[in-house]
Amino acid sequence: MSDKEKPSVSDIAAMIDQTYLKTTATKEQMRHFCEEVKQYHFGVLAINPYWVPFCRELLKETPSKISASVGFPLGANTVAVKVFEAVDSIKNGAGEIDFVMNVSALKCGDYDTVAAEMRELARACHDRGVLVKVILENCLLTDAEKEIACKMAVEAQLDFVKTSTGLSTGGATVADVRLMRRVVGPGMGVKAAGGIRTYQDLLSLWEAGATRFGTSAGVAIMKEALAREGK
Repeated sequence: MSDKEKPSVSDIAAMIDQTYLKTTATKEQMRHFCEEVKQYHFGVLAINPYWVPFCRELLKETPSKISASVGFPLGANTVAVKVFEAVDSIKNGAGEIDFVMNVSALKCGDYDTVAAEMRELARACHDRGVLVKVILENCLLTDAEKEIACKMAVEAQLDFVKTSTGLSTGGATVADVRLMRRVVGPGMGVKAAGGIRTYQDLLSLWEAGATRFGTSAGVAIMKEALAREGK
């Protein structure tokens, strides 16, 4: 750890995107996750678009936002489909959008498509007052490809670059967060997601430069943080 002051427990809660993206999610499970968001004051509940109206109703009296996952988990949709899905999710109550970058297009050198989806999603979300994050899926990219994607995200004026869906071959790493922070500079958000299970995991990624954390283990992290603070 460096000399910078550790985030407080309330700061940690605000930086957590409590995540539930399982294919088999039920109303009872989604209701349970919404109750956890209320109890621990998480900044965001990250879910699939189908659940946005249901969860928005349950969280309507709270300041917590809902983030819808767009083009999830493969990112291989067309630009138009991703934009439609984002706008539809916003109409249904999403206050943030996390979309998966077209990894195939990037690897093929089709930078025009990657730039277009970043640009069009930034426009669609920002015109509606909504933050937008691009999921790079770093475990499938070379360091050079990560840098290219981060530079394109800056050019498109996205709000965050994000490490992972959590459903591919790897999740957030300190090395990737450091790379992303170096490339995007201090002004853009960096979201670490995938494999964040403990308070120490979160602190290590925060130290590396992450400003948001996607995890389904938010409650366990908060309990550990509270215990360490003697609360």
